[in-house]
Amino acid sequence: MKIKLTSVLVDDQAKALSFYTEKLGFVKKQDIPMGPVRWLTVVSPSEPEGVQLLLEPMGHAFAATYQKELYAAGIPLTAFFVDDLPSEYARLKALGVVFRGEPKTIPGGPTIAVLEDTCGNLLQLVQG
Repeated sequence: MKIKLTSVLVDDQAKALSFYTEKLGFVKKQDIPMGPVRWLTVVSPSEPEGVQLLLEPMGHAFAATYQKELYAAGIPLTAFFVDDLPSEYARLKALGVVFRGEPKTIPGGPTIAVLEDTCGNLLQLVQG
């Protein structure tokens, strides 16, 4: 069993594609029209054949409720790993990405930072 695809719920696929590629640095992998929405995935440029992230449009009211509740509770929807969190934090801040605070080290754990993806989600960066 392998993980080849995972998804994040987004309120606007075009806005999400812009953020995930232009700010976070992912590259578009697939863009297939499917009626009013698209099968739209991005991948890490360092792993173009790696796990794809589907920018999943919210097609059901319960998805919007789930997303809003996670956001309101301050819970990141997913996490991305980076090699050098202080550098990545500075790079993203310079691009206008909104963070929920400075990077912090969890006692006995990793260094993390939480950011807003402009599409209704909180994302966690983890130095690993």
